[in-house]
Amino acid sequence: MRVTISGPPGSGKTTACRKLSERLGIRAVVFGEFFRKLAKEKGMTLAEFSALAECDPSIDQTIDSMILDTAGHDHDIILESRLSAHMLTKNGIPAFKVYLDASPEVRMERVGVREGESREDVCRHTVERQSSEAKRYKMYYGIDIEDRSIYDLILDTDDLDPDQVADRILKAIEENT
Repeated sequence: MRVTISGPPGSGKTTACRKLSERLGIRAVVFGEFFRKLAKEKGMTLAEFSALAECDPSIDQTIDSMILDTAGHDHDIILESRLSAHMLTKNGIPAFKVYLDASPEVRMERVGVREGESREDVCRHTVERQSSEAKRYKMYYGIDIEDRSIYDLILDTDDLDPDQVADRILKAIEENT
């Protein structure tokens, strides 16, 4: 079974991906890590690299091709990226599509802990990054990242620990397959 996990920064996507991978015994691919790696290789922050991607469509096209290639060759996989559900839907590749969300306060706290940044810096960088992504996805693919109609499960993770998130996703998968 293919599962996509999408959502904004700090919603718990990567953690949920890893938990599901452990429980289902299938591989998880976190495309956000690849984007971070590319930014680091260029000596750029995520916000700076996102701004570069606005001028260089090959960055997103490379990652999105990897998503489609990975999904096309592996029927038992978990894909984590902001666009994975949209890309698979657009290309007719079946998957159980999950959208994780959390309040801005919770998300900024999580990102701050992960990145080791001040709350002010986290807020600024996250807003810049999300704005850049929304612009690029609309410009390159005609995708409105705020359109949640394609998801099989939308889950607010504010008051859930990682195991509870995984439990709810697994229950929804079981009920829908």
